[in-house]
Amino acid sequence: MSLTEVDWLLIPAPSDDGKADHLEGENLPDLSLPSTAGGTVNIGQLDGLAVIYVYPMTGRPDRDLPDGWDQIPGARGCTPQSCAFRDHYAELREYGVKHLFGLSTQDQAYQQEAVARLHLPFALLSDADQSLGKALKLPGMVVDGMHLHKRLTMIIRDGVIMRVFYPVFPPDQDAKNVIDWLRKDAEKRA
Repeated sequence: MSLTEVDWLLIPAPSDDGKADHLEGENLPDLSLPSTAGGTVNIGQLDGLAVIYVYPMTGRPDRDLPDGWDQIPGARGCTPQSCAFRDHYAELREYGVKHLFGLSTQDQAYQQEAVARLHLPFALLSDADQSLGKALKLPGMVVDGMHLHKRLTMIIRDGVIMRVFYPVFPPDQDAKNVIDWLRKDAEKRA
């Protein structure tokens, strides 16, 4: 089984703890985050339609994941989630997504490895100092002394969070769920 193939029946599903209920309708803060594309991205100034998927951390082939990672509800699946967004990138663009980003608390150098290895056509943003996590009160967890964001996905229009998917499970279906929501939203607007 490859890194992107996971038997989700063996992985505990996260439950909705209500810690993302406050996000829909919120404005993104005027905050610049380091980007794997170089420089920073001010997420509060994103125009048009944006999708930001937040994930705990990507694994690396040269490093072990924290002990018991697969048994932490919602931890496993960052690589399959990123690959699904990669594979559906063109379709997301067709639905008007102007900006697509993955976001974690890993630093930019760590994230660069994932972008290269997974051939991502979009940038990852680093919230290593947890400035976005604190500003939006994102749900989190502590694993092996690391503060990680829990997995969620935000659909944003002109800086306002329109829709939040939380919890996200299984992660490899996240991009499809976003596309389904965008399709229904486009039909309502037509």
